Amino acid sequence: MKKQRRIHSAEFKARVAMEALKGVKTVAEIAAENSVHPVQVTQWKREMQEGAVQLFERSSKAKAREESQEAEKARLERKVGQLVVEVDWLQKKCRELGIDP
Repeated sequence: MKKQRRIHSAEFKARVAMEALKGVKTVAEIAAENSVHPVQVTQWKREMQEGAVQLFERSSKAKAREESQEAEKARLERKVGQLVVEVDWLQKKCRELGIDP
């Protein structure tokens, strides 16, 4: 009969990976304390290292996206202002000429 797989929470994986990254204890010691295989600890450690890079990449991409959104918002606000002035001018001319706006 097969042994049922254990499912570990993200918090547990992160805690074990952080211990491994700190390097205070060996991977074998961490694995023994947490009742997991040393290969699993190494895998979680590697995933955390790779994930950290992506975290900071997303951060810089988010800043760039936010800046482009701000620029687009400013451009659209200028356009709205220009159109409001044009509509006001056209309404004034229509009144002067006796045309129904």
